[in-house]
Amino acid sequence: MARSLGELAAQFGCELIGDPAIAVSRVATLVSAGVGDLSFFANTAYRNQLRETRAAAVVLRPQDAKDCSVSALLAADPYHVYALIAAELHPAASINAGIHSSAVIHPTASVSACAEVSANVTVEENAIVADAVYIGPGVVVGARCSVGEHSRVLANATLVQDVTIGDRCVIHPGAVIGSDGFGNARTEEGWVKVPQLGGVRIGNDVEVGANTTIDRGALDDTILEDGVRLDNQIQIGHNVKVGMHTAMAACAAVSGSTTIGRRCMFGGQVGIAGHVTICDDVSIAGATMISKDIDEPGYYMGSFPGEKGSSWKRKVARFRRLDDLINRVAVLEKKVEENSE
Repeated sequence: MARSLGELAAQFGCELIGDPAIAVSRVATLVSAGVGDLSFFANTAYRNQLRETRAAAVVLRPQDAKDCSVSALLAADPYHVYALIAAELHPAASINAGIHSSAVIHPTASVSACAEVSANVTVEENAIVADAVYIGPGVVVGARCSVGEHSRVLANATLVQDVTIGDRCVIHPGAVIGSDGFGNARTEEGWVKVPQLGGVRIGNDVEVGANTTIDRGALDDTILEDGVRLDNQIQIGHNVKVGMHTAMAACAAVSGSTTIGRRCMFGGQVGIAGHVTICDDVSIAGATMISKDIDEPGYYMGSFPGEKGSSWKRKVARFRRLDDLINRVAVLEKKVEENSE
């Protein structure tokens, strides 16, 4: 879908530097872009690439226009505007309403005539698939699950049971939503499984990454509020609540009964212990472990960056001697106090 720069500037409120008749039909990086491609510049580390780009146009901040030799769309938040334009140039595939002949639909399920249900899909009892929903190949929509309007559940994702998906959500391939939480009671004879009787409630405009898992609640539901973004291979434990517009990068893990506020951002491999409460507007750096409540907004981190093995081994050896050093200092302090009396 080709659009002129003049049309895009008017639609997205940008100031245009260059010929408004120039057309763009694709998006690309500064390095790979060429004729007909639109790119963006938001990170100063790529300023040399901006100077050398062959893109038809670049979305950037007004103060960066001096380093751009091609047409430019000026925006206060170029990444945001770029995302909107990219969606305009590369819209999601349209829905081809109908049910594939290999799909298995339970007689009690309700599937909209305006939905697309692909090959080898299973829709179980009392499940609901709403208008303009896309269900990809191999998807399982389990018992009493519902998928809201204009949502997309992609190949081989599984909604196990008692899962509610809101409108305009995207569930990426291989995601598993509504599997049992990790509930076990320890006895002298071994582990006794605790029945997991809750469900999962996901709001509107939520995106769940590939192979991410979201457990059903033990009694109450696991909840993701509107606008949440989860990357690939994330684990959300049972009875977790994630507030609106919170985002997590790949391999984050949230233990059960944790409450996370709104507009939080977690880096990759963040780990959250169970029964922790995190307030709104908290950012956590990658590979950080959180084991206590956070009640003040801000940026939190706590990890050891990699270094040469020989250096790390020396530091570990010193750390192991720390208790002995503390005890020796305590003895010396006591002697100093006694001698000063």
